[in-house]
Amino acid sequence: MAKQTSRSNAKPIYVLNGPNLNLLGQREPHIYGTTTLADIEAMVAKHAKARSASVTCRQSNHEGELVDWIHEARTKGSGVILNAGAYTHTSIALHDALATLDIPVIEVHISNVYKRESFRHHSYISPVAKGVICGLGVQGYTLALDAILADIV
Repeated sequence: MAKQTSRSNAKPIYVLNGPNLNLLGQREPHIYGTTTLADIEAMVAKHAKARSASVTCRQSNHEGELVDWIHEARTKGSGVILNAGAYTHTSIALHDALATLDIPVIEVHISNVYKRESFRHHSYISPVAKGVICGLGVQGYTLALDAILADIV
């Protein structure tokens, strides 16, 4: 799923979501709420448009596809907002791909991972991210967008 809003000559901010985030709104609503991924993408696109920016939103359950999109963002994007889902805690491949970027990366988690199982307390993404937003619900995405725009506008 890809959605891009229009923007003058600037490159879009990539909003990448990892495994199981396609089930938002259905999966564990007591943790993640009832907002769907489509709702989040629309919210972020509207937020970007109001700031004369654009986003490219994508989701995959496949690690390699996420790596490919991060590589694409190297030349086609102005920043990356990444909710890597469970890959946050397991993927050296995502870490290595993000380490190649010269654009800002913000790691986002809808839930507060530090109030959950201990295996969720370690992130392979954080060391290569400019910042981390967790536990602020879906608003974390718009906060991440604002953080990136503060660097590139």
